[in-house]
Amino acid sequence: MKQFKKLSENLQERIQIKIDELATEPRPDKVKKLKDRENAYRIKVSAYRILYKIQDDILLITVIKIGHRQDVYKDES
Repeated sequence: MKQFKKLSENLQERIQIKIDELATEPRPDKVKKLKDRENAYRIKVSAYRILYKIQDDILLITVIKIGHRQDVYKDES
């Protein structure tokens, strides 16, 4: 939520729509599976990325990270 709230209101709305759509279609067109991460995917919203995991066995989608494409893939060490 911290990452999400730092974004502009317009961008929050656009990202929220994409997240809501994951409830009906967890693997939409243009989704990309992330390498080296089990069940992890990403979708684009302009220059921002939404990283999320899918747990099919319990029908759960967890948003891992939201951020600008330059920073979102960096590990938080």
